[in-house]
Amino acid sequence: MLPRLGDFSCRATGKIIQSLETNFMTFTKTQWWERFQKYYTEFPKLDLAIDLSRMNVDDEFFGGMEPKIQKAFAEMDALEKGAIANPDENRMVGHYWLRNPSLAPTSEIRAEIEAALIKIKSFAAKIHRGELTGSGGVFKNFLLIGIGGSALGPQFVANALSNPETDKIKSFFFDNTDPDGMNRVLATIGADLNRTVTIVISKSGGTKETRNGMLIAEAAYKKQELNFNQHAVAVTMAGSELDKYATNHQWLEKFPMWDWVGGRTSELSAVGLLPAALQGFEVSELLAGASECDKITRAKSVKDNPAAQLALAWFASGNGKGSKNMVILPYKDRLELFSKYLQQLVMESLGKEKDLNQNIVNQGITVLGNKGATDQHSYIQQLRDGINDYFATFIEVLSDGCATSLEVEPGVTSGDFLHGFYLGTRQALAENNRESITITISEVNSRSVGLLIALFERAVGYYALLVNINAYHQPGVEAGKRAAGNVIATQNNIINLFSKNHGKNFTVQEVATAIQMEQEKELIFKICEHLKSNSDRKIQKFRGHGLGENQYGLH
Repeated sequence: MLPRLGDFSCRATGKIIQSLETNFMTFTKTQWWERFQKYYTEFPKLDLAIDLSRMNVDDEFFGGMEPKIQKAFAEMDALEKGAIANPDENRMVGHYWLRNPSLAPTSEIRAEIEAALIKIKSFAAKIHRGELTGSGGVFKNFLLIGIGGSALGPQFVANALSNPETDKIKSFFFDNTDPDGMNRVLATIGADLNRTVTIVISKSGGTKETRNGMLIAEAAYKKQELNFNQHAVAVTMAGSELDKYATNHQWLEKFPMWDWVGGRTSELSAVGLLPAALQGFEVSELLAGASECDKITRAKSVKDNPAAQLALAWFASGNGKGSKNMVILPYKDRLELFSKYLQQLVMESLGKEKDLNQNIVNQGITVLGNKGATDQHSYIQQLRDGINDYFATFIEVLSDGCATSLEVEPGVTSGDFLHGFYLGTRQALAENNRESITITISEVNSRSVGLLIALFERAVGYYALLVNINAYHQPGVEAGKRAAGNVIATQNNIINLFSKNHGKNFTVQEVATAIQMEQEKELIFKICEHLKSNSDRKIQKFRGHGLGENQYGLH
């Protein structure tokens, strides 16, 4: 158990403990055990344990950070009560209400959350009972179309909880605007498209990648002489373009999203609960695990709060500036996609140029990840012996997940080897002064998955408050979307030029002059190269003696 904070003399709040950087290698087994007892904390109500003994923290650090973390606790309380947490968009941040609607700031919001959950469960039950069917009979698949938070969470949960013997429906995903990738998914579904319900998820209703996926799916249904509208479901905000489209085309059903739920924290809304319910998972247990974690992570003492412990350990390792990467290493195949899910949650939330006072701070924590023991044959070599620019986060799962396990050696199962590889890697890193956190759960189930989602959501929120940034906006993402829109506009200008001059060829310079974009020659070159590489566009390239003499035209 962590010692009570405030009982120690403190260094200046901003000063991070450096002495352990050179002490890990010299620790004796007795010293490791003493340190482990102090910085390993069990949370029995959650069936969770957090081990910070191999992180660069000590009593003085925790004591020095006490004012900052208490301020973060108070600010988090205000956020949960409905304070405007995202001033850029003048909106609240209420993903915590999704698993405990009684905390919602208004009775209207509470009623909407509760109604949505009832609607999700009812819809899934009708699908499972065969009361709602596709053109070919009872639905056997769902195709989820989304991007970012609208796909990463559902993919993670589907992978973590899927059981081919008990799943009600098989899951498929469009999570990009890559036509080849979508065609591969459609080819896998094949003739079963007539028994596939398609879930289109876009909070704003204007997400281009999702729009593109919807149109490609719609065309695939039409190609098989199927009515897409009879297989389609929308998850979006009321009044959005997607909401209007689904209404006008009489889709099967619509489910709500709200402006106070961000994409990367939307897994426990209809975004994630609908596909989970369709697949047959225990959505009430997902919510219960998250709710129980929320209760614990509201504790106002660090020793009783696992999310605060994580946030402070991240702060210590990166000196409050994110100078070390976070490497996620789950030792369980079911959690393989957790690092991918956390990349968006952590990096989109914490990767910010300015703090809340508009100072340039360039904050963030880079998230990398694979899985154990696969990582020991890929990049553990660098983690142990290469540049020391990271801290590892092991996720230890105590149960092997099998009723009986085959002994691969006398008295030893493959699960024993997996656990042994985790412990060996953890120690090998520590012996070379490499930091690591271990998060321990007993097994992977709906409750523990909900717990992990809530744990990291809260830890990210606390860390953002510790470093004084807004975790709930994403100006960089919006900038990328605007830039992509400019590219498409430029491409349209180029195609129009070629169409009006059919059979005539142009150099990049000539194109730039003709469309009045003299400063965008590199962009024009890249667009022309893309167009000529897709035969259906009918753009040809004629090579000159250099890039400036290459010519492009419509033929």
